[in-house]
Amino acid sequence: MQAVTAYLHSFSFSTVCLRLLLSAAAGGLLGYGRARRQRPAGIRTFMLTSIGACLSLILSLYEYEMLRGPWAETVAEVGLRFDGSRYAASVITGIGFLAAGTIIGAQHKQIRGLTTATGLFTAACIGIASGAGFYSCALITVLVCAIVLNVLTPMEKTFKRRLHNIDLYVEFDQPEDLSQIMDVTDRLQAHVYNLELERTTRKGDLYPSAILTLKLNKNKNAHSEILSSIAELPCVRLVTELVA
Repeated sequence: MQAVTAYLHSFSFSTVCLRLLLSAAAGGLLGYGRARRQRPAGIRTFMLTSIGACLSLILSLYEYEMLRGPWAETVAEVGLRFDGSRYAASVITGIGFLAAGTIIGAQHKQIRGLTTATGLFTAACIGIASGAGFYSCALITVLVCAIVLNVLTPMEKTFKRRLHNIDLYVEFDQPEDLSQIMDVTDRLQAHVYNLELERTTRKGDLYPSAILTLKLNKNKNAHSEILSSIAELPCVRLVTELVA
């Protein structure tokens, strides 16, 4: 067993291939869940991010081995100093630009892509661990991240539902119609935490609109009842729930 462990941590062609394959599998597993949900970065993006990070560490190890071996005399003559950590640091810095590109501002002040961005960052770190031969760390991280991205998503949605909080986007005819909407929330005993007014253009016409953050009464029929009650108002053009 010790011989196998020593071999896996050695630097050879076969272990290099193993590290690249591990990073590719890890990135693909993380990207699968994002691709299934039609997110900006999918399987190939995650795989390439992880493989690239792994390759950067392998290059660092290769340079270190060459400086100790075939290039040793030249190094002694010029007094060259080597810092293998700079490759990993460059990857961490560079991945920030890639991850930032997946974060977009959606309509009505919503932000999308944060989970994808952090997933790409994690995929890069897993690639670094794979390139360094830290197999146990890479495998455990992949397992934990797969659970977080694929298993906890429905649990998170259920948790948010149980909080009885809801964000609504409502379009209506006139600014004074907002009082009718507020009457509905009062009747259903929903507490308005935040209210933001907007102006929305739809089919060439300009309508007033609002984003409401509500805390619903636990005894009411929660989301469906307040959505239907507001939608039944003659002055309301559109009402939809904003889901993060």
